[in-house]
Amino acid sequence: MTGPYSIGAKVKVSQGLPPGHVRTPLFLRGREGEVIRHFGDFPNPERLAYGLSGLPKLHLYQVLFTMDETWEGDGAYAPGDTVTADIYETWLEPL
Repeated sequence: MTGPYSIGAKVKVSQGLPPGHVRTPLFLRGREGEVIRHFGDFPNPERLAYGLSGLPKLHLYQVLFTMDETWEGDGAYAPGDTVTADIYETWLEPL
């Protein structure tokens, strides 16, 4: 099962700023990327951090971002450079 997103799906990282322990990099929030891998489903680490069960399990994806999208064209990087991040489904929105 691939969960709510398929390989190649275009997604946007939620801009949420919840208090407490979160597992999504701040610099990627609000950025658009492409799902390139589905790792499976795992206990929710944001719930586990507080001693909760971690259920229901969440799908974990590897998402590819261009450096232009990540840094809004402001940075010293080569054309075609990318960055990837492993992001749980609750932080992703479909495009």
